[in-house]
Formats: sequence, C-alpha cells, structure tokens
Amino acid sequence: MLTTLLALALLQAPDGGASAPQDPVGSDARPAAEPEAWFSQELAARCATAAERGLTWLREHQLDSGAWVGFVGHKMQDDYEILATGLLPEQQRKKGEGHLGVTALCGMAFLAGGHLPDRGEHGDAVRLAQDFVLTHSLENGMLTAAGTRMYSHAFATLFLAEVHGMAADDRTKLALERAVNLIVDSQNQVGGWRYNPFDRNTDLSVTVCQLQALRAARNIGIRVPNDTIERAMAYVDKSRVSSGAGRGLYYYKIYGNGAYQKSREYAINAAAMTALASAGVHDDDLADPVLTFLERSYPDIADYYSTHFYFWYGNYYAAQAFYQYGGPRLAGFYQRLAEDLLRGQCADGRWRNDTGPGDEMATAVACILLQMPRQYLPIFQR
Repeated sequence: MLTTLLALALLQAPDGGASAPQDPVGSDARPAAEPEAWFSQELAARCATAAERGLTWLREHQLDSGAWVGFVGHKMQDDYEILATGLLPEQQRKKGEGHLGVTALCGMAFLAGGHLPDRGEHGDAVRLAQDFVLTHSLENGMLTAAGTRMYSHAFATLFLAEVHGMAADDRTKLALERAVNLIVDSQNQVGGWRYNPFDRNTDLSVTVCQLQALRAARNIGIRVPNDTIERAMAYVDKSRVSSGAGRGLYYYKIYGNGAYQKSREYAINAAAMTALASAGVHDDDLADPVLTFLERSYPDIADYYSTHFYFWYGNYYAAQAFYQYGGPRLAGFYQRLAEDLLRGQCADGRWRNDTGPGDEMATAVACILLQMPRQYLPIFQR
C-alpha cells in the first residue's frame, strides 16, 4: 500500500521546475479544515499572546551576528551528550557563532508569526537570522556553525526553504541549492542519513529531518531527484514493525548497533508519520496504531519530560502528524498541547529545556507550535 501511494505522490510532485507550487504535494492532500473545527478563537488568542511574549524573549537574546546559542550535542538514552568538538553557549556568545540548528528554529518561529526579512514587527530579527545561516554556508553546501552537524544542516535547509518561499532572493536560492545537493549526495547505501555527511550509518530521526528539508525545498522549485525521495521512503517503510505487540510502529534503527531495539519512542513515531505526510501519503492504515500510540504516550511525555529534549523535539513532529491527519484527533491533541505550553511559559516569556540544546530551542519550538492556527509556515499547511 505504501509503495503504491508513494509512487502516485511522487508522480504528482514537481522535480524542481522553476514554477513549482508551494502547496503540499499530492492531490490526495486533505483540504484545510475550517479554523473552528480544531481550535477556538479564544484559545488561538491566548496562544498568540504567549507566542508574542516568547518571540520578544528570543529577540532580546539574539546575538549581534543574528544567531542564538545552544549546546551542540545529541540524544544519549535519556540524557543529552554535549560534543567535545562543538562550542559551548558561552563560547558561542563570545565568538558570535551561535548554534545553527537552534538559530534556524528561532527563525522559523518568527516566520510562523508572519514576520519576513525586514517585514513585520520582527522583520529585522528574521533578516539577521537569515544572514547568519547564509554566512555559514560552506562551499560544499554544508550549513554549520559552532560544530553543528546534519540535524542542524537539515533545520537550516528547511528554514532557508521556508524563507525563500515567502521572500525569494538569489543569495538564498544558491545556498539552498547547495545545501540540498549535499543532502542528496550524502544519502547512504540504505537510503538514509546519520549525524555526519556521507555517514554509512543511518537512523530514522536524522533521515526524517533530511526528508522534510528536501520536501520543503522541492515544493518551492528546488530540484530534488525522485530517486532520493523514493529510496528514503523505502527506508522509512522498512523501519515499520511488521509483527508483535508493536506492529505498525517504527524502529529508530534497522541497521547496525541497536537495530530493531526501539519501536516505542514518541519522537521517532511522530517523525515517521510526518515523513509520510511530507511525501503526500495520507492513509488510515498507516496512521494507526501510530496516532493512538502518540495520544496515549503524550501525558507521560508532558509530565515526566516537560523540560526535556524529548518533549520539544517529539511534539514538533507530533503536532505536524496530527495536523496532517486533521479532524477530532487534531483538535484533541492541540487542545492538550496548547494548554500545557501555556502553563509552562516562564514569567520572562521563555520556555525551559534543561536536557538538550537549551531554552532558546524550547522557546522557538513552543512559539512554532502555539502559532499553528495562523498557518503561515508551509509545514502547517495542507
């Protein structure tokens, strides 16, 4: 079923023509629901007010270079391992380097509020963030700063695609094309990606990040080979549990050390659903049991991991998964998520991330999620 749906979606998707549409790919994409079907105007107003306080906090903590800081590292079990090769936040502040992935997420938080480079109340913050990302585009296409790797490269590529789709310019297009080419060239023999360019290892989390960046770029006319998407989606398909209690969920890894050991991770299953939606695949047989698993797991994530990387990264993808599915499940999920975000905001306007890149990342993701009803970001458009 997935192979057939994917083939149809790819046939309908642009391969990088100059006038490719910005709407989600695939004629089977569901029509946008009426606003009141999944959020109330009262809730939307409360979310907008909280998001504005968050954006104000982010703007106050933006470096002169246009960046935001964060710990450079990766998840390690329930902890977050800081890379010895990356700059610490205090070093970033002194050098004006910043964390590239965090900066991209912060930039998208402003885009989610309708702010464009030099347009809107926070337009200068978006332009500075855009300039920072473009300044850290290497000749080989890699987007990196302070020691960041492929996760951040993907988020930075996504940010450039979103901002270029809203306010096109030649400099951004060139950097975006090179960033996309690096992702394409770095795809490994099994169709996925890992932490570093040209890594032979792979996992579903990093792979979905690259896929979403590629789809965003393709939607605005940047050339992405069909074969790249087909191979990546085949890898996602192979990652689905085929039997047993977790049937229908997704493994974190299916090759190398740790293969077939993790199938009940909140963020991974949310990311898998987002990958399917990004490829234009909308099928009830694929949505469950994943959406049910996410619904049942959310209370534990929200309670036990409320200031943890798991909460922010997981719900960044879970919100997209439920949004693409729509209907009562979206309404129920968003109501719970929004209320938790509203309760968790600090007095100064930020949100906390005690285990992970830091408060700047948490605040950016919170602002993106709270501004979902505005539907400015293409990742929250059907």
